[in-house]
Amino acid sequence: MDETALAPARRISLREYQAQLIERVQAAAQGDAGRQAHQLGVAIGEARYLVDLLDAGEIVPPVAITPVPLTQPWYLGLANVRGNLVGVIDLARYFGFDESAQAGSSGRLVTFAPRLGLNCALLVSRVYGLRHAADMQASGERLRDVDANEWMPLSLAALAREERFLQVGL
Repeated sequence: MDETALAPARRISLREYQAQLIERVQAAAQGDAGRQAHQLGVAIGEARYLVDLLDAGEIVPPVAITPVPLTQPWYLGLANVRGNLVGVIDLARYFGFDESAQAGSSGRLVTFAPRLGLNCALLVSRVYGLRHAADMQASGERLRDVDANEWMPLSLAALAREERFLQVGL
């Protein structure tokens, strides 16, 4: 892949990037009403979801996954993500979708934030990047962006507390 295609239009220094990131995390943690909430947009199967940035850890390309016997079909196995052993979940299968998230060229692993206390990663079909839920129209539980795409909120914190999600064994 051509690396210039991935390069941002304007390069920023690492220090500037870190300052922006710290500012966003602090604003989200303080619930700053003057700032718009940022979520991470991901695809799970064909559905689009918004994940709170405070719940998400790292986003990494798929790595080798070691299957674990006698586990649920949606539990893909264990992977080494930057020296940490994490369980990998195919959320499309967990939700009962007909299709799997499939780790294609656009697939990624989204790890849970350390504050959730769960060494886990979700296999997502695609990462869309930052989204501003405040700029979207509410339509029941779903949100609709200016391009008429529907998004569902996905709480990794709530998922980490679900009994079914925690019981990966058969």
